[in-house]
Amino acid sequence: MPGPVSSAAAADNTLEHRPTGTHVLADLGGIAAEKLCSCEWLDTLLRSAAQAANARVLHSHFHGFGDGQGVTGVVLLAESHISIHTWPECGFAAADIFMCGDAQPELALAIVMEALQPASHSVQSIYRSPPGRLP
Repeated sequence: MPGPVSSAAAADNTLEHRPTGTHVLADLGGIAAEKLCSCEWLDTLLRSAAQAANARVLHSHFHGFGDGQGVTGVVLLAESHISIHTWPECGFAAADIFMCGDAQPELALAIVMEALQPASHSVQSIYRSPPGRLP
């Protein structure tokens, strides 16, 4: 049986698993339809984006809505998640990247943007933390 955790070790663990982070919401338009239909390709893309952001992938699940149709998918991270919803008929993807701790969601978004090459985009970043806690 392990011994008690020292207060220094507990403090280190608390810092490693801070409940604060950045939530990036990206609306990406003007994307080639063929980039928005493959569950496998989008899964690989979001896993690569997570790794680039120093996040740890736990699991992923993607669902395609049929030949030439959109995809919805999520990569579950130890630091939170990355999700994407696509509409190839509109050339549109909505990406949601929330990461806490030392992970860097902006790096993940850069990988997604490079791969999808949207003609237009709108990005919002929101700092998230427990109420009353400053960054």
